[in-house]
Amino acid sequence: MLLRASVLLGLLALAGCEDPLTLAKVCDETPGFCSDLNKDSHCKEQRAEVIIQRYVEYKSPTDENKYQLLKDFEKYDQCVSLAAKIEHIKLKEKTTSRVEGHLTSIKEMTRIFQDTKNTNHPGLLYYHWSRNNDQSALTKLLALEEKQDKRVTEDAEMQFFLASYYVKFDDEKTIDLLYKTLELNKAGETPNPEIYPTLVSLFYKHEKYKHAYTFARVAQLSGYENVDILPIEHQLAAAGKSLDSLDDLAQKTYDSIQEGSFVSPRGF
Repeated sequence: MLLRASVLLGLLALAGCEDPLTLAKVCDETPGFCSDLNKDSHCKEQRAEVIIQRYVEYKSPTDENKYQLLKDFEKYDQCVSLAAKIEHIKLKEKTTSRVEGHLTSIKEMTRIFQDTKNTNHPGLLYYHWSRNNDQSALTKLLALEEKQDKRVTEDAEMQFFLASYYVKFDDEKTIDLLYKTLELNKAGETPNPEIYPTLVSLFYKHEKYKHAYTFARVAQLSGYENVDILPIEHQLAAAGKSLDSLDDLAQKTYDSIQEGSFVSPRGF
């Protein structure tokens, strides 16, 4: 099974010179990290990442490890909660174990939030605000941004998180932050898919139809299907604009993002 790079690095660090740390080994050494999750094959990848990250956080309970575990539990819970709604007429225990996985997720996420009430970790601060409406956490996060803390300014995820805050009242800053998010995207990584429709919406709102079209095409090239490009095409056609050059620009933009070489057309 493929696990994300951060989990693999954690496994190597914890394993040291011993035998590689495996899912089976974690479940054997700390069975409680496995027994309170769903027992069937649903959410297999998310379950595996939760189990490994529980062990990583248990061995090294840093804020960063707690943050990764919080995100893993949230993804697992979204999956297992949906799976729990699937009724098994003959195998009711499958539904029961999925409910147990959901309850474990709630319990563990609550624990992490309690453990990190006084954190200065940017990601945890964002989660405390966005999930629990903790305004003091938001104040701390914005202070880190103002101080140009590199954990915020040089992290693609954090730049996107800030964009999701500013989009409510500052379109220009949101665009800057989304551009910076794409700049920070590393080669081979997939940017958050919500970046493109957000840029399209903002550019269309401000009647920057060439920009809107370019990122709508980038979204399509990225496999994002829920972008409505027709209204933008109509606006450009009405203005007598050719789409060929914009298609070329969209392809170049997409390629640069995939290669990790995108440069914002705006100065910072």
